[in-house]
Amino acid sequence: MIMKKTLIKNIHLFKDSQNTALTDLVIDDKKIAVTNRQDDHYDDVVDGQYGYLIPGLIDAHTHTSQDGLATSLKFGVTTELEMMGRANSRQHTDADQLMADVRSAGMGVTAKGGHPSELQKGAGIPASVLKEMAAMTELERNAFIEAHKKAQGKNGSIETPEDARHFVDAQIKNGANYVKIMLDDGRYENAAPLPVLPREVLQAAVDEGHRQNKLVIAHALSQDFALEAVELGVDGLAHLFLEHDEKTPAILDAIAQNHVFVTPCLSLNASLTGNLPTNLLKDQRVMSKLAPEWQENLARTFGTATNMDFQASLLNVKELHNRGVAILAGTDVSQPAPNLGGLAHGASLHHELQLLTQAGLTNAEALLAATKTPADYFATDRGTIASGKRADLVLLKNDPLEDIQATLDIQQIWIAGKAVMSI
Repeated sequence: MIMKKTLIKNIHLFKDSQNTALTDLVIDDKKIAVTNRQDDHYDDVVDGQYGYLIPGLIDAHTHTSQDGLATSLKFGVTTELEMMGRANSRQHTDADQLMADVRSAGMGVTAKGGHPSELQKGAGIPASVLKEMAAMTELERNAFIEAHKKAQGKNGSIETPEDARHFVDAQIKNGANYVKIMLDDGRYENAAPLPVLPREVLQAAVDEGHRQNKLVIAHALSQDFALEAVELGVDGLAHLFLEHDEKTPAILDAIAQNHVFVTPCLSLNASLTGNLPTNLLKDQRVMSKLAPEWQENLARTFGTATNMDFQASLLNVKELHNRGVAILAGTDVSQPAPNLGGLAHGASLHHELQLLTQAGLTNAEALLAATKTPADYFATDRGTIASGKRADLVLLKNDPLEDIQATLDIQQIWIAGKAVMSI
């Protein structure tokens, strides 16, 4: 492979929660290098024209496919953290740098017939995966179907602590980077009552994940399940609950005291409560990059919890932030479907940044929630602009510390040192 060195000049760098004075940056092959303007040769020289260079964005909660990863990259989202899906999907990014990188939990620990079965059709294989399967060979397709049956069907059902331990071990052996458990009775998806695994079974899953030095993340949309997840010893919550009442302060305290990180997925909560992403829908920086099916998806909502007040979600984030809880930016985007509206890969992370600032985070804190903070937990080779870090970078025309919507003013994107977009 040919090594390549790129100089990016006349730029401000987002470092240590602020912008630097005008400076330069060198990409040496796939990594950020120490700047040396006296270097005798650069393969490429990019004039940043006084723009603002930020780390590649990280969506800390997705369910993805090759199409989703390609769409994300158009928006400067260079890494997706898949919270349930095929652990080996990361292999696709090795051959095609026109897609975001991905980490995955593999299949989640859930009861038979439990969440997210209510969101899936047919045999339970999501439409985005069926579309991807069309490009597989017959051998690959048959192998995947058998693996899916084993994970979701009769032979893969989880009923006992021993089942849970075996299931978690199997996901990790298949390449899962972390473990996901489900605590959701369907009350906010118009699907109640869904079965939820007994506490002792979930505890076994958490313990097995930790035994193998993996983070364990919980799906919980309600206060009671969020508290149970914290008591089980999870490392993070993949959602923030929709309620805010007299019980909330004690639960927020428990999250903080146990050092549990939270990915609130405000863009999802907005959709659940029937709120359209109006800013995105009228922004040509967004709509011009989305395929028609994603434009349509963005223009509808989940709408299954319209009795809940979205302001409660914003307040919960503010109070968690005030308690010092680590906040990660994530969206829970998956596929374009009538029952999964209000979200689109890549685009929705910019919506999430806007909502985080509405919840009280500064623009710099919101950017950290989509760069350094998730990288600290999940992918420490990226997320900051520093020598030796993976060169996932986004060049913006305008200053996102002045206007968070400037994250959409994308001039150029690099992933692992490769320029994939220039306008």
